[in-house]
Amino acid sequence: MPSIATARLVLRPFTAVDRAPFFALNTHPLVVESLGSSPSRAESDAIVDHIEESMARDGWGLWAVDVAGGAPFVGMVGLHRVRAELPCAPAVEVEWRLHPDHWGHGYASEAAAAAVRFGFDEAGLEEIIAFTTTLNTRSQAVMERIGMVRDPAGDFDHPRLPEGSPLRRHVLYRVTASHARPTVAP
Repeated sequence: MPSIATARLVLRPFTAVDRAPFFALNTHPLVVESLGSSPSRAESDAIVDHIEESMARDGWGLWAVDVAGGAPFVGMVGLHRVRAELPCAPAVEVEWRLHPDHWGHGYASEAAAAAVRFGFDEAGLEEIIAFTTTLNTRSQAVMERIGMVRDPAGDFDHPRLPEGSPLRRHVLYRVTASHARPTVAP
């Protein structure tokens, strides 16, 4: 399975050791604020199973992120196929989820830019999208830093979130292989 190295980070396939810190990440109160809920340990492990299956099938996917020569498993970043139930499907999304202890260091932008480059250069993708709740301005800033452009016509209400939830409305960003490339240095 492929790994990606940047100036400060290593994006690598998940291992069994990552399951506990991945669960801790998914249940951290600041992360849950953007997700709307947290999974049980079994549900979190099932997500890792799906990540591993997707990586084996496609040769790309969501990677565990380590700080090179430093902290192991600071989160996950990578590419995945959007669920068919979403209005933006079919599409491939770049996604990131880092532990709040590692926010504010530029890791999300650095890793997401590397994943997008991999998607275009190695996986041969033509377009990559990203979306988040309208309230998640930190992720929207990452999308803009890596060269993505907002598509207001593609904004949508997330079908898995209840009517009236402040997290239901999502903004959509896009980048194409022939357009802007990620601008964050590797």
